[in-house]
Amino acid sequence: MTQNEQLLTVIRYIEKRRLGNAITQLENFLLANPQLKPDLEKLIGIQNDYRLMSEYWQRGYDDPQREQVFSQLLRRLYVLATNIIIHDRIFNVGFLKSMHSRPRQARKNWSIGSIRRQLEEFVSDVAMLEFEPEQTRKEKATQIYMRHQLLTHDLFDYILTSRLWTDELAEAFISILLSPTIDSIDQQLIVSAITLSAVNHFGFNKFRILTEVFLKSSDDEVRQRALVGWVFTLDQSKTAIYPEIETIVSNVCDNPDNCAQLAELQMQLIYCLETEQDQRTIKDEIIPDILNGNNMKFTSRGLMEMEEDKLEEILHPEKTERDMERMEESINRIVEMQKRGTDVYFGGFSQMKRFPFYNQLSNWFVPFYPQHPGISQIWNSTRAKTFLHTITNVGAFCDSDKYSFILAFDQVLNKLPSSMLDMIEKGEATAMPIGGEIPMEEQRQTAFIRRRYLQNVYRFYRLFSMRSEFRIPFDDSSQYVFFANPVFRHTQLAGRMLEIASFLMKRKRFGEAKMVVDNCPAETGSYDYFVMKGTLLMRMPMTASDSAVECFQRALEQKPDSEQAISGLARANFRIQNYRESLKAYRQLIDIKPDHRSYLLNAAICLTNMNENQEALKLLYKLEYLYPDDVNAKSVLAWVQTIEGKYEQAEKNYLQLLSQEQPHLVDMLNIGYCKWLQGKIVDAINHFKIILRQPDGEHFDFENEFMNVQNDLLKAHHISDTEIQMMIEALLS
Repeated sequence: MTQNEQLLTVIRYIEKRRLGNAITQLENFLLANPQLKPDLEKLIGIQNDYRLMSEYWQRGYDDPQREQVFSQLLRRLYVLATNIIIHDRIFNVGFLKSMHSRPRQARKNWSIGSIRRQLEEFVSDVAMLEFEPEQTRKEKATQIYMRHQLLTHDLFDYILTSRLWTDELAEAFISILLSPTIDSIDQQLIVSAITLSAVNHFGFNKFRILTEVFLKSSDDEVRQRALVGWVFTLDQSKTAIYPEIETIVSNVCDNPDNCAQLAELQMQLIYCLETEQDQRTIKDEIIPDILNGNNMKFTSRGLMEMEEDKLEEILHPEKTERDMERMEESINRIVEMQKRGTDVYFGGFSQMKRFPFYNQLSNWFVPFYPQHPGISQIWNSTRAKTFLHTITNVGAFCDSDKYSFILAFDQVLNKLPSSMLDMIEKGEATAMPIGGEIPMEEQRQTAFIRRRYLQNVYRFYRLFSMRSEFRIPFDDSSQYVFFANPVFRHTQLAGRMLEIASFLMKRKRFGEAKMVVDNCPAETGSYDYFVMKGTLLMRMPMTASDSAVECFQRALEQKPDSEQAISGLARANFRIQNYRESLKAYRQLIDIKPDHRSYLLNAAICLTNMNENQEALKLLYKLEYLYPDDVNAKSVLAWVQTIEGKYEQAEKNYLQLLSQEQPHLVDMLNIGYCKWLQGKIVDAINHFKIILRQPDGEHFDFENEFMNVQNDLLKAHHISDTEIQMMIEALLS
């Protein structure tokens, strides 16, 4: 998103409550831009008030209103600076300049009274259509909806490019958005426009509107849009300017149902982020099986019906059955993905966002309604009416995809196989989306409503041609992982943080999970908290390992016999090379599970690192007996045998390891050591050179390996520095 760095510095000063620095910085900008003279005059007013307050303070006067005056000046300056930023962006970005000027040229009267009157007149006009004669009703309805669509399109762009709103304007919009006399579709569209505007440039009153609408609206469609907008616009850095944000957040989270919805929303946002990855799975693994299981194929002329191969069915009846089984399994897989919250349609519909329909930004967010002038003619087509009506009602399509489907269907209708076209015209074709039919009661649930809207939002931020001119919440972890926002730390939502962190860990999003765990209040201190934090610290840089040890120790104070905590402590100590403590923990684990493969192996490795090789061999021989095919145990065993001079046994194990389909590089290296320690220099050189011929061994650093990593080992076996240098030269020659 294009922004002026000098103006952003002003905002940073304001967020740090450094009012004097912010005034000076903004003054410098305005003096360099004389066309903004009215803004300079406003700044001078703020500057004079601040100077007066400062003079009284320096003279030692005790002003009980000083904090309040300072906060008011801070807000006045924030509003002024943000409005200048908005102005600067609009007149330096062609796309925004056009969006700003078009609605203001199209309609001269943008008073709140005029907006409300026109919105209410639309509801009244639609209601009066019932009293129109049938022969004129359709034409009049078309005119009403076309005129109204132009109004809402203009209103959307007007709001999106508006400056920060006053308290009075905010109250007026709250009234509109809660009014039963305004159409729900219009209210939803207004909420989206406010959201986009406030995401780009935080405005407290726009944030307050979203809060009020979420808390007070009786329309779930409107409420869920407001909730998404509320989360996306919530900016913790602005609490220094508007401390009441914390009170608002606390009040919202005092309601357990609101906390439940916020937890659902957090998980849904993560599903959105995984959309591209899910689409690859669908495209590469699922769709091919579905297409193989039927007699349709895609060609340059559209969808074609293939002739059935009767001979193939006679010769290989089991293949047809297998194809059908795979197709059914794939369809069920998509259904399950969809139930979990996966956006199964993004890939298929992403190419359908190039219709001129999507040049109007508001059309990315407008709820689906059949009377929309962009699709009403297609919707009412006698050839496809039943088919379109059915599939848009039963499918889990978001609003944006419903519009795309209808626009795309109109283009391919005449390319369909004749038999299918006949069935569609007669209403005999079964309209069933791949994800399956979604019952209406499920479609009315808040989670489904919210998910469908999030998919609209995600498509806009990923596919809109001018998306770079918007701040994208899905690219900023501080926005999409809102559970990590410090403003929630001391609210009732804190009770759901470990649940969300666990969800993130299961999806291997460890960085985001740690953000949430770090935001847990200090008093959390539960067993689950310490185990989860310790586990996450183990995935951070090595410097975090000491903290991980402490976490697992704190967990064990609460549950001394916890296998999970003991295992974490063992791994954390191993990571910081505290092998004695790690071994102690692994021995506790072996007492719990004497034959556990991982515990035995890691205990043996600890012993090896402590030079207690004989003890290590006892455990490794036990592993060899219990798990003869375990290559990891065999690799460690061969290495310990090498160290202990049991070269014949070690070579036997290495040969088995190297006979694997994909032998490990470390085993190739270690058999070279085994040969070298026996004095079989040529054999050692040959084995080491095999490493250099491997795709991942081409640049293997033998010098570092011999001189640093294994220097002590080689010297312990009386191999001199001269011999090491000669080996390096032999390998590099």
